[in-house]
Amino acid sequence: MTDFRDPFDSIKDHPFDAALSQRYLVYALSTITARSLPDLRDGLKPVHRRLLWAMRLLKMEPGGASPDVLVANPARNTTSYKKCARVVGDVIGKYHPHGDSSVYDAMVRLAQDFSLRTPLVDGQGNFGNIDGDNAAAMRYTEARLTQAAADLMAGLDEGTVDYRATYNGEDEEPEVFPGLFPNLLANGASGIAVGMATSIPPHNVAELIDAANLLIENPETDHATLMQVVTGPDFPTGGVLVDNAALISEAYATGRGGFRTRARWHKEEGGRGTWVVIVTEIPYQVQKSKLIEQIAALINDRKLPILADVRDESDTEIRIVIEPRARTVDPQMLMDSLFRLTTWKTAFRLI
Repeated sequence: MTDFRDPFDSIKDHPFDAALSQRYLVYALSTITARSLPDLRDGLKPVHRRLLWAMRLLKMEPGGASPDVLVANPARNTTSYKKCARVVGDVIGKYHPHGDSSVYDAMVRLAQDFSLRTPLVDGQGNFGNIDGDNAAAMRYTEARLTQAAADLMAGLDEGTVDYRATYNGEDEEPEVFPGLFPNLLANGASGIAVGMATSIPPHNVAELIDAANLLIENPETDHATLMQVVTGPDFPTGGVLVDNAALISEAYATGRGGFRTRARWHKEEGGRGTWVVIVTEIPYQVQKSKLIEQIAALINDRKLPILADVRDESDTEIRIVIEPRARTVDPQMLMDSLFRLTTWKTAFRLI
């Protein structure tokens, strides 16, 4: 039956400012709680939580199938790697209706040991490198959960958290993970929402556990005592923290500050009085290839006459060789110049 009602009869008058503020508030809350900022309890954004949840349902356990499964079915392979495309397909189809490339990028980062202090995904294949090269396509890479991810989800079957319906109402997903693993502080987090932002550095897991035990034994433990246990951030790529203890403590006490880090280096003697500088650790979130390009540009532009050459001899470990122009060059002066002219010294913001 044809509807002959005038569509203009359903138009309602609203003040423009009220309508705009109401809709913007809904958008802002959605961005804050369901996209950009991690949850305090498990340190995960929704896309990361849904990735791990989908991998759990696909039985991608760390270390393969459990012993009881193997007893019931000895023919089952103990390797539980599955194609990343399978995981991404499940996530965007059941839980997270967004683009596949953004979901895969989030999964890749969970597997990079130079991005996360304790990776939550055990990747098999090309998941990118510290030089900034991209990961292979999701149809080529495979993955499974790490033990840290399993600990983060431990207790889901015991009714420890609430579940909610997925976007289409066909399935359920946990609102948050139980969080046996201290992911928020162990791996850090960063995000920019509407009117809010966060930037938390990664920390050493052993120090976090010691601090947690200390607080369990004495909930009134003061800030100074905690700072003796958790002395500062622990970045995946290493580096040297150059701020003094007072500035670090103030940053943790106020929740705002920064941590200045620089590359770790040492002088390596050669024959006949020659020497080179060997860099073994670089600042967090800095691409190694970019650092070498910056030094090469200084050499080509002759902006640092005491510098002769730079070579990348890295394999599984970082080893960057820096050659001086002459053996009489002071190595400390050479490195101070590089720290000033390049991103060999950077700052990580704490919010």
